[in-house]
Parts: sequence; structure tokens; C-alpha cells
Amino acid sequence: MQLQLISFVLIIWNCMDYTGCQSHSSSRHRQHKAMTGASSGCQQGGCLTCSDYNGCLSCKPRLFMHLERIGMKQIGVCMTSCPLGFYGTRSPERNTCTKCRSECDSCFNKNFCTRCRAGFYLHLGKCLDSCPVGMVHNDAQRECVPRCSAECELCVNSDTCTRCRPGLYQLDGSCYHICPDDYEPIDKLMECTSQENISYCPFSMFPRSVHCEVGEWSEWSPCSRSGRTCGFRRGQETRTRQVLQYPSPFGNPCPEISEVKDCLVKKKRCPGK
Repeated sequence: MQLQLISFVLIIWNCMDYTGCQSHSSSRHRQHKAMTGASSGCQQGGCLTCSDYNGCLSCKPRLFMHLERIGMKQIGVCMTSCPLGFYGTRSPERNTCTKCRSECDSCFNKNFCTRCRAGFYLHLGKCLDSCPVGMVHNDAQRECVPRCSAECELCVNSDTCTRCRPGLYQLDGSCYHICPDDYEPIDKLMECTSQENISYCPFSMFPRSVHCEVGEWSEWSPCSRSGRTCGFRRGQETRTRQVLQYPSPFGNPCPEISEVKDCLVKKKRCPGK
């Protein structure tokens, strides 16, 4: 009976000793694996040191440490640049990716957004839920833009238009239905261009304008009235000039080519009356 009891105690002791050794061995194995990771798998992902459970613990020089969520846990990832919604900060100890403000879709730093989330509009680096006075929101760009005049589609401010509404011509920041004098409409660009710029540009993409040219005035005609040159005291004289060159559609129109003036003559009887 005593021998059996002693044997049972020895068996339990051996089992406990084996379990402790096994646990100690497993702990040493995990520690060795985490340390040797720096010279094997960690190098491929930009990690300087890493662990199987936490990912990268430190990064190679100039890379950013980013905590990436996978399910319920976060692992460290080393990146050349931070992902959308984060900005990079550098320090002597480590470079990290920091999350932008909640209203920012992307940002340059914690105080300067470069794009806003839906429902906010960018103005001077800030994401606002409503635009300042004199500005309106652009839903496509998620930005606050100047309130333009009725003729303007896009503008720098209320006085300077950069794109007119369809059918209007742009000139020096203003929009016109008809171009001012000495300017011609360029339909391809919807702009008013100086006639001099077109005339003196032989290789221009725009056709050269042809202006009307007229000759010298003729002598005044004899004083007449209703086609007669006698039987009256008050009549009219006329003179004309010829058109030498008719204008192109956008050229300067022709001036008057005939003139009439009143005249007085000594009344005389017509022959045969």
C-alpha cells in the first residue's frame, strides 16, 4: 500500500514538472518568434519590429505607422503615405498617421482640411455646414464658392466672372449678349476678342475679319425735283459712292453710300410748256 502511494506521488510530480517545462518552452518560443520576426517577415512589409498578434511595432525610416482595424482588433501597418482621412506627423521617435477631424474627408494637418465629408463645405481649410455671407455651396466639389451675378456661371468674386452662362460672351471678367464695339465674338470660346488681335494674327485659329471699304464720293447731281430739272424753285441734289469691299459676317458694316441735300434754283419753265 505504501509503495503504491509513493508511485502515485512520483507520477503526479513528473506530470507537473513536464507541464511547467512545456509552458516555459512555449513562452521562450513565442519570445524568440517575435524577436526573429524583425529579420524575416517584418522586413517585407516595411516593419522594423513586429509580432504575430499586433503587426508592426516599429517602422523603417521615413515610413508612417498606421493602425489598421481588422474586425475587433487593430494591427500596425507601415506605409509610405497615410490613407485617406489621415495625415502624417513626423518626430524623432516615430512617424505616425493621425486621423483628420470628423468633418474632413482628407486633410493636410489637424487644422487644415482639403476635402469635406458629405454635408460640409470647404472654405479656407475649414469644413462648414453653411457657407459665409456672399458665398453659396457647390455640392459636387463640397466647397463654398462666390455668389456670381445672374449672367455668370463661375466666378472669382461677384465682379469677376470666369465662365459665362450658355449663349453669353466673356470679356475681362464680364458677360455680354453682344460684344462691345471694336470686339468680335469668338463662338468656339464664347469670348469677345479685339479686332486688332484677329486682324494681326495670320496664323490665328480664328478667321480674319473683312471690313467694308468704299470709294470716293461722286460730284453732286444737278438740282432736281421728282425727276425734273425745271418748273420748280426748291429741289434736291444727290451724290453716291461705290462699295469696293463688302464685309464678312463679323466685319465692320458699310457706311452710307448716298447723300441728299436741299437746293434752290431759279425757276424756269420747262420746254414745251
